[in-house]
Amino acid sequence: MLALIFLVGAANEVAHRGRILDAVTGRPIEGALVTLDDAVVQTDVNGRFQIRGSVPPIGVRAYGYLREWVDLRQHHDGAQDVALKPFSPKALYLSFYGIGDRALRQSALDLMETTEINALVIDVKGNRGRIPYKSKVPLAAQVGAQQVITVKDIEGLLRSLHEKGVYTIARIVVFKDNPLASARPDLAVKAPSGTVWHDREDLAWTDPFKKEVWDYNVAVAVEAARYGFDEIQFDYVRFPDARGLVFSMPNTEETRVRAISDFLQLARKKLTPYNVFLAGDIFGYVCWNLDDTGIGQRLEKLALHLDYLSPMLYPSGFHAGVPGISNPVAHPYEIVYRSLARARERTGLPPVRFRPWLQAFRDYAFDRRLFTAGEIREQIRAAEDFGANGWMLWNPENIYSTDGLKSLGR
Repeated sequence: MLALIFLVGAANEVAHRGRILDAVTGRPIEGALVTLDDAVVQTDVNGRFQIRGSVPPIGVRAYGYLREWVDLRQHHDGAQDVALKPFSPKALYLSFYGIGDRALRQSALDLMETTEINALVIDVKGNRGRIPYKSKVPLAAQVGAQQVITVKDIEGLLRSLHEKGVYTIARIVVFKDNPLASARPDLAVKAPSGTVWHDREDLAWTDPFKKEVWDYNVAVAVEAARYGFDEIQFDYVRFPDARGLVFSMPNTEETRVRAISDFLQLARKKLTPYNVFLAGDIFGYVCWNLDDTGIGQRLEKLALHLDYLSPMLYPSGFHAGVPGISNPVAHPYEIVYRSLARARERTGLPPVRFRPWLQAFRDYAFDRRLFTAGEIREQIRAAEDFGANGWMLWNPENIYSTDGLKSLGR
């Protein structure tokens, strides 16, 4: 086996060389990401890398694997190859209140004891812009995002979850941010009258062109990464879909796409030292539409900045159907599989770069049917047949059952 080699360089830097392998097959992993300080390199076809920097732990991650940290200071006589464990998150969503509610949280953990569920998507900045734990980001308290604290000890909670083998995903709602937009009208999306605009839920949004808004959300993401979340997932990383709104810059497809791309590029740069995966939630029709769907999400551009693309493939969300399917809720398998296949064709990305959101709630757009075992399993089967890196179940009430889930051992 190839050992890591240390070569002393200028300015107290050290050159580190090594190889990244699959822990199951022993095969080299091409394209694994190796980080040290602010530097990041990818492994070659033989799994080999070389990176220069100081000597804190090196971060290693690859698509479809759990991330690892390698403390090179413990291996001055030469370190072994780094082996990564294959992993596909199968997640439940817990909201700002759900993660703090002992009964809802325990119900999700109980499902992990008996079913294939192995991950949680946790609101770190939820739909109403609130952060569930005491944040050290100054603006969070200043704008009222800390008025309610539902998680008293985020470090203890994450430690407990990781001890149970739970993969943790921090969901951060970006531009839909009622506290920030209300406290800082200069950062808000405006109505034609010049007043702060509110959506159908009477919530204000921040202007995606504003750099200060970017910095705030990136600071929240960096804090979550420091606390130990395995993955940062940006939601509402888009413009509002209403027409006639006023922004700080001209609102064109070109400027919208550039704003979203530049925000994600900044986030990726700032998160580099933390060896954390970066994902983005994408409107379902973005997989199909060649433009930006009027919200700044163009699939090919998003793919440049994210580790995982997470399209929201709820059949109920396809209100206008897709080619050949006019009633999506009657065809959950086809909606999920065909949307993912379309996205793969357009981006050229391998299936492992996708992890879809699936519907675990009652239909609201067609016939009001319940999504229970049959519908849930069909969506899961589609994601797995496609080869996605797992899947995530969405229920806004955070109420889940064994419906559609495989029992452990099956």
